[in-house]
Amino acid sequence: MRNKRKKVILLILALLVCAGSVVWLVRKKPANDTDLTKEVKPEIGQIRDFFSTTGVVYPKNRLQIKPPVGGRVEKILVKEGDYVKAGQLLALMSSTERAALLDAARGQGEEALKYWQQVYKAIQLFSPIDGEVIVATTQPGQAVTTSEAVLVLSDQLIVRAQVDETDIGKVKLGQNALVSLDAYPDKKIKAKVEHIYYESETVNNVTIYKVDLVPSEMPEFFRSGMNATIEFITYDKDNVLIIPLEALQKDEQGNFVWIKEGNRILPEKKRVETGSSDEKNIEIVSGIKSGDIVVIQSKKFTLPASEKSGTNPFVPFGNRSRGSSSSKK
Repeated sequence: MRNKRKKVILLILALLVCAGSVVWLVRKKPANDTDLTKEVKPEIGQIRDFFSTTGVVYPKNRLQIKPPVGGRVEKILVKEGDYVKAGQLLALMSSTERAALLDAARGQGEEALKYWQQVYKAIQLFSPIDGEVIVATTQPGQAVTTSEAVLVLSDQLIVRAQVDETDIGKVKLGQNALVSLDAYPDKKIKAKVEHIYYESETVNNVTIYKVDLVPSEMPEFFRSGMNATIEFITYDKDNVLIIPLEALQKDEQGNFVWIKEGNRILPEKKRVETGSSDEKNIEIVSGIKSGDIVVIQSKKFTLPASEKSGTNPFVPFGNRSRGSSSSKK
């Protein structure tokens, strides 16, 4: 019985020692303690700021080649994707009367057919512009009217972006942009703003303005109607001093960073003047140089204010009675 009571007493003493150690460690740790995580050096690099929106690939000039009279298509001399020159012959067609006459001549033999083909010439359709054939679905033998397009040409493909009215003030003529197609998301195509439309449109209760962009070079995979994502570059500067955004601190007096000086244990606060920033880095205009060592701090934990009075935050009410902390017995 006595041995059992002795074991219980030893167990209680051990628990009290452990509890006291925890309280001592907590009280020893200062409030708002921070943990130094890493050190970096300012680098010379690039700052690029942009905003994104969506758009669609369109022909800049979509030109339909329509016949002057109704009739029948005899030959199509080009195919989709072909580049043609102004004045190039694209197709041959017969008027309704010629088509009927040739059909009758075929019944009289090959010699009669050739005679009427020479006497009654086919109607020639020429290209009025330099461009690309983007629609060539009409087949020989197909009847067409004057309202139907035999072929469709495009002088150049462009990207038409939809820009929210809150961002349109950031867009300027000649501004650089990057275009990526939904079908080829890993391909970035450089482009420039060519035209900003003056009239707005309402899309899903949002006011937008259309903006036309011209690619600097036309990839083979560009197709009319493709959906695209456009990054309008609002700021792009090379050879600037940059640091990670997480290294920049701010207080009532402005921006600062922590700098490690020589063998000093604690870092020194240095005021800095900043410029533009992107998603990761920020430009440093003055205050530090490329050879400095910037200390990045991250908060490990923050103790409640009761810790300052020497109370245990892990015990309900911080080892205080439910009354005022200033009451004495």
